[in-house]
Amino acid sequence: MANLTLRAKGWLRNRRTPSVVLGSVLGLCFFGSAAGALETVNIALSNKNFQMILYPIAQQRGYMQEEGIDLQVILARAELSVQATVAGSFQFNMAGTMAVVNVMKGGAPFKVILATNDKVLSWILSKPEITSLKELKGKRVATSGVANVTLIMAKQVLMKHGIDPERDVTFINTGGGSNGVRALMAGAVDAVVASTAERYIGVPAGFRELSFIGNEVKNSWGTMATTDQLIQEKPKLVAGVVKASLKALRFIRTERDATIATAMKFAGLEKSIATRMYDDLVGTFNQNGAVDEETQRNDIEVIRQILKTPETIPVERAYDFRFAREADRQLTQSGWRP
Repeated sequence: MANLTLRAKGWLRNRRTPSVVLGSVLGLCFFGSAAGALETVNIALSNKNFQMILYPIAQQRGYMQEEGIDLQVILARAELSVQATVAGSFQFNMAGTMAVVNVMKGGAPFKVILATNDKVLSWILSKPEITSLKELKGKRVATSGVANVTLIMAKQVLMKHGIDPERDVTFINTGGGSNGVRALMAGAVDAVVASTAERYIGVPAGFRELSFIGNEVKNSWGTMATTDQLIQEKPKLVAGVVKASLKALRFIRTERDATIATAMKFAGLEKSIATRMYDDLVGTFNQNGAVDEETQRNDIEVIRQILKTPETIPVERAYDFRFAREADRQLTQSGWRP
């Protein structure tokens, strides 16, 4: 572990990464033994949640090395990772939504090139005595932010069920992490727009799952972004990262026990939780790494609402799934299996 830390610090010094990013670096994963013959690629993750297990899998199974890549996974907050990608400190980040926000705000040179999930991993949980979404009228609902993606989608779900989210519900910003479900446990709120981690705290505690948002809105989740410049200057590298990622996604969908073991180690989950997550969520993992144009438009519409702007952009300004579709074609044509 000491060697990993030294290597991380050395990379940061060599790249002259801003101190604000240095402070956000929480971990580093890579294969050091073959690094000399491989091209170092840095990808930023905002957390170690279940859906990000494809990257340790891509490393452990050698998929990145097969593409000539020494992948270094660094944890950094989403907004910082986007800024650092523009600066060249990262080649890729898993903050695709934040990247599209920057595209819409000022024409930032980003493209989303991979979608991990084709369903949003977010839920609405409530006190057990509340039995339907309609009963949230007049209630307090915890959220991780007053203007974020999951809240916008939750509002869309409520409208589908006859609730005016602007008038009928009071949203309370409890911040990130598991603060929302803790507020629910404490009785400070009546419901919560829950993340994956919060769902697996709340449901065993007896709270009711009123809605799986991923079943009610059509949006992507867990998206990878890179710069237009990297796509233009190093298309082979981009193609390699995407192809290795697709191999990992296919592995996840077929290799249950090995995926659960990786999730336990990577995300620090107990086996029972990792198993439940796998069985519940494996169907949301995208086999081909792409989403259709309707989903892309819906993603952009959610971000437009977050920014509170009448302006929108064509999907081709923010999304480029050519690499994912080509990698999927190659893997399917060759009959590749994990």
